[in-house]
Amino acid sequence: MGNDFFRFKQFIVRQGRASMKVGVDSVLLGAWAEADHVSRILDVGAGTGLLSLMMAQRYPDALIDAVEIDHEACRQANENVEESVWSSRIRVTCADFTDYVEDCAYRYDLVISNPPYFTASLKPQDKKRDVARHNDSLPHRLLLAGSAKLLTPAGMLAVVLPPAEALSFIAEAATYNLLVRRMLHVQTVPSKPVYRILVELSKTPPHFPETDSERRLCIEKPDRSDYTDAYKQLTKEFYLKF
Repeated sequence: MGNDFFRFKQFIVRQGRASMKVGVDSVLLGAWAEADHVSRILDVGAGTGLLSLMMAQRYPDALIDAVEIDHEACRQANENVEESVWSSRIRVTCADFTDYVEDCAYRYDLVISNPPYFTASLKPQDKKRDVARHNDSLPHRLLLAGSAKLLTPAGMLAVVLPPAEALSFIAEAATYNLLVRRMLHVQTVPSKPVYRILVELSKTPPHFPETDSERRLCIEKPDRSDYTDAYKQLTKEFYLKF
């Protein structure tokens, strides 16, 4: 069983009622994703509120909306937000994302999500974990369609997915005029295959050289004796150990 809370440098994430606990995927995404001239951010599938809190720390002038379909997760996210110093800038809404899109009057400079990704694998017995991990409740086409509608013209959509799902997501994103701006391929160690891809998409992507737009990150050194300098540098504003 995981801890009931996770302490970061500037906030605490309590997770006792959350189906999905604090993990490396969200921390990487929250530390890596970026957009220019950010005034409003949307966190889709907010869970414990981790990404919303990370965005509040990184963008001190931004307002953050967090959307989560699970009632218990919403309660947890609200508690975490209220305990933070940024409670006046983060609003948590318990709603289905498609309903939120229909009623939303705002446009966002950044939409960020650690979305559910399993489609055909055996589903876990835990119903809440099922919703959090399998995209039945939020198919990627609905995340893409909703994001395309809510993004400002220069806005960014940032997600983290396993490699196969990321490539499928990118291909489908093109039908909504969302094209890749940056990618980060993540490995645990250099000898292991890429296990996650972080992707930023935009309606107006700049043209980067491949070495800049498709980078790799190893979390640990080859002998697993320590974390890599690149991983430490990326996450040092959040993890206590760095």
